[in-house]
Amino acid sequence: MSVSQLAAPAAIVVVAMSEEAAPFHAAAEASTELPVRVPAHALTVQGRSLWLVECNIGMVAAASALTQALELLAARHPGAAVPVVSAGTAGGLGVEVNVRDVCVSTTLAYSEADARIFGYELGQVPRQPARFEADASLVAAARRTAPAAQAGQEPPGAGVHFGLMLTGNSFVTAATATQVRQLFPGAVSVDMESVALAQVARDYGLPFVSVRGVSDLCGPAADQEFHVGVEVAAARSAAAVLALLETAAA
Repeated sequence: MSVSQLAAPAAIVVVAMSEEAAPFHAAAEASTELPVRVPAHALTVQGRSLWLVECNIGMVAAASALTQALELLAARHPGAAVPVVSAGTAGGLGVEVNVRDVCVSTTLAYSEADARIFGYELGQVPRQPARFEADASLVAAARRTAPAAQAGQEPPGAGVHFGLMLTGNSFVTAATATQVRQLFPGAVSVDMESVALAQVARDYGLPFVSVRGVSDLCGPAADQEFHVGVEVAAARSAAAVLALLETAAA
């Protein structure tokens, strides 16, 4: 397929690193490079087109890369309402979260934004929402594919966790995890791209969800495994994303 013949994708999936992109490439039946300034490809996966964008690490990198992809989409397919999915890895923050689990956003916030002195909520950038809402239909599709949801419950350790996901420029470590949990009750994970992607998707009026595999724990308990390879967590994220997209399209 030539670039000029690109079909509108079923979704735009954004990852930060090549290790997080690898499982999507492995699942693809076909691939065409996209004409943007970051590694990006139009993939055919499970008979469905999706655009995979490798943004590099951090909020500015994520926002820039997604904007490039969305401008290309607008030029080739004006008015296309394509969902945006943040995929890859994250640090587990919730006490019930374990490595190899998957976290799915219901809401998202900036972990380091603090303009409370001006009347804003913790995690809210001025003139932005207090919380970015994940798309309800995408979250519902994720719930339908989650093992716990299929069993009619979501007990601790079920492997898939739905809730508030945080994004910041600083790593949350064991020394700071307790404080972050107190400041953001119910937060399940933290990464360095998802909320920036949610903000760009909102600006373009597009549905958004983050689906991240947990590669490490921000504040592990003494008996918890605290780290797995990026490739393991990335594979968990990719499988969950592809299952979500298949369910959403059904």
